[in-house]
Amino acid sequence: MEQDKQKRGGRWKLFAVLAVCASPMIASYLTYYVIKPESRTNYGALIDPRAYPIPALGATSLDGKPVALDAFKGKWIMLHSAAADCDEACRKRLHDMRQLRLAQGKDMDRIERVWLVTDDKPVETMLMREYDGTHFLRVPEQALNKWLPTENGTVPQDHIYMIDPLGNLMMRFPKDADPNKVKKDLSKLLKASRIG
Repeated sequence: MEQDKQKRGGRWKLFAVLAVCASPMIASYLTYYVIKPESRTNYGALIDPRAYPIPALGATSLDGKPVALDAFKGKWIMLHSAAADCDEACRKRLHDMRQLRLAQGKDMDRIERVWLVTDDKPVETMLMREYDGTHFLRVPEQALNKWLPTENGTVPQDHIYMIDPLGNLMMRFPKDADPNKVKKDLSKLLKASRIG
């Protein structure tokens, strides 16, 4: 009788040890195949960079001299497009771009800010001073609309885009993007990238 009790007690101990050892594996299996965690950790929408290299946009400086976006290759480009009159939403994006670049600290020199002006109207001098350091280029709106992908119901002017140092469009942030979430994406990009 005593031996049977010891055998049963030994079996229960063995099952308990096996259960403890197997539980992490079972938990990981359930988490991966049943609960299915969200694998996306980025806020902005990733774009296949091979599908969106910088095209010949016919860009010019504000005084009419030809300039290509390729001139900024080797750096990360934060890109926004809007008409020259720059409404409140446009000004907010320009402000966010400036602050997001500054928030990168020692890595801020790896980022260039570009505003693609989509019409021939003059850009307000005070606006240019306020966002000093932003590159202002004129680009035909039709060329931009063909190149820049959008979300349903939006236009390119609703977004901030990122171009990688090799000259490929690779990320689009949502309309009215949360600057704190964009900042996290930028920090991850700069930390993970050895180029630019």
